[in-house]
Amino acid sequence: MGGKPIFALNITCFPTDDLPLEVLHEILKGGQDIANEAGAPILGGHSIKDKEPKYGMVVTGLVKKEQLVRNDNAQVGDFLVLTKPIGTGIISTAIKRGNAKDIDVENIIQVMTDSNVKATNAMNEVGVNSCTDITGYGLIGHLKEMCESSNVNAIINIKDIPIINGASNYASNDENIPGGTKRNYECFNSVVQYQANEQKINKLQLYDAQTSGGLLISVSEEKKNALLSSLKKQKCLSYSVIGKIVDKEPSHLIQIK
Repeated sequence: MGGKPIFALNITCFPTDDLPLEVLHEILKGGQDIANEAGAPILGGHSIKDKEPKYGMVVTGLVKKEQLVRNDNAQVGDFLVLTKPIGTGIISTAIKRGNAKDIDVENIIQVMTDSNVKATNAMNEVGVNSCTDITGYGLIGHLKEMCESSNVNAIINIKDIPIINGASNYASNDENIPGGTKRNYECFNSVVQYQANEQKINKLQLYDAQTSGGLLISVSEEKKNALLSSLKKQKCLSYSVIGKIVDKEPSHLIQIK
């Protein structure tokens, strides 16, 4: 939303009877590395003994009201830019099933540990109309929310959507499709009209529940090139123009071409 994090608190649940504290140390160190990258000191936190390890942060940030970037202000004529490839949910499930190759494990680690601070810096530098992150509801779910709240429709070019290497191969095996991805498809598929050759992509990937996904940014035509240049300069994993915002129509909210 254009904010700058100023501090964070760790929240962790950890099975101290089953795992050594060295594991917790490595988890907290990873969190510290990312917080350092975002410029947010960790001031403390809370820990709870639990049978399953869990970790997250509570983050406090600041943003000037006039610079707040919301998900409900996409404008007709805007271009949609995605800053990370999708596919983390499918590859993560392939890992759980023992189906993933080492190189693909490395690929999603790179994607999930790449901070969105770079894309945020680029977005704030240029000034954009709207933004949402792509997380649990997948690309279609979060785009649907942006379109509905902005009272617009969207057209997506399927060939321009960045996919993590290996994800398409795993998507062909139903065993690798997360339950959340399937539920997203059941919930959101009705708002989508497919005009593209569906053989080009397993469309479940469009609904794939992401962990630490990228930003979907709605930017005016006048500022599009400046945004792409800034995202490239920031070394974001993707700076793909995947579609466009169009006038509201009574038919399908999202068209896939």
